[in-house]
Amino acid sequence: MKCLLCDRLSLIHICRECQKKHLSPTIKERKTADGFSIYTFYSYSEIELFLKTKHKYIGYYIYRILAKNSFSLFAKEFEERAYVVGIDDVAVSGYSHTAILAKAMKTKNIKPLYGSLRAENKVSYSGQSLEFRLKNPRNFQYRGKKGIDIILLDDVITTGLTISEAVGVLRKEGCSPLFALTLADAKR
Repeated sequence: MKCLLCDRLSLIHICRECQKKHLSPTIKERKTADGFSIYTFYSYSEIELFLKTKHKYIGYYIYRILAKNSFSLFAKEFEERAYVVGIDDVAVSGYSHTAILAKAMKTKNIKPLYGSLRAENKVSYSGQSLEFRLKNPRNFQYRGKKGIDIILLDDVITTGLTISEAVGVLRKEGCSPLFALTLADAKR
């Protein structure tokens, strides 16, 4: 196969050279309206092409590459014990993009909890306004362990409403959300 970026022959979809050149993350912090910290690895424009593969077959491979170059590196440096929870890790097109991100975080101190935070409202927020998002909350249900420290994961932060809603649900269930990680920030 050929690298998607440089067209050279490669055994992976994005060759290692292009990964070094184009997928070296820069961690930035953003806070929700209520002060919850969200750390992002890329600006949306840097990886927009890759993010748009989310619901396609190739997206499985692309998200694994993105996760390896960001979430895995972060997890290796994180020394506290915590669980990671992907926001609404439902499989679409054969895989869950947030489950891929959670798996990349697995270390001796970090354990993924799959299928524990699911949205009851299945409306798509993609490209929607803040007003639309406010009128259509996700209505998350948490079915995971109680009384634990949690790192939330998602692929993109736009307004921060999804993460804020998830944090509220986790706190009501007796969990301690530490912070969130996302691949990209749409405002950055």
